[in-house]
Amino acid sequence: MRRKFLFSIAAAALLSLAPLPFAGAAAAADKENTLYIDLKDGRVVIEMRPDLAPKHVAQIKKLAREGKYDGVAFHRVIEGFMAQTGDPDGTGRGGMGELLPAEFSKAPHTRGAVSMARLDSPNTARSQFFIVLKDSNFLDGQYTVWGKVTSGMEFVDKIKKGAPGSGAVPPPPDRMIKVQVAADAKN
Repeated sequence: MRRKFLFSIAAAALLSLAPLPFAGAAAAADKENTLYIDLKDGRVVIEMRPDLAPKHVAQIKKLAREGKYDGVAFHRVIEGFMAQTGDPDGTGRGGMGELLPAEFSKAPHTRGAVSMARLDSPNTARSQFFIVLKDSNFLDGQYTVWGKVTSGMEFVDKIKKGAPGSGAVPPPPDRMIKVQVAADAKN
């Protein structure tokens, strides 16, 4: 009896150290809502937030799956503020996909936040987005945050900076080499 009891205590102790059966799956990234952006220096991983901006995330995933972001330039990069991309023409005036209604939330524009660029009207976002380089809470509630960089900010920091003030990047700009939804990624 005593032996059986000690075995039970030892087994319980070992089991308490082992992960729960589905803990790994729960802790692993949701690959359908994870975006990979390959840059010249390495891969940036973005956790997309359909709970905050379902229409924006759906459009980003659609464009990524169509290969529309591959090779697109970072056309506007302001030191200590943000790096903007998503215009197929590289001018900052173009876009892809449907116009999207604003999906503003309380998500803050802190370092690593990924948010949609737009014109003066809130409902004019399409494909352009920016990655926040430094906390920029003055943008909160005015732009749609749809994700957060979970790894690779050191590669975002290395993106070629633009002119002081405008952020216009002189040729040749850095580009997104490949953009893919993690669920579709082969590598």
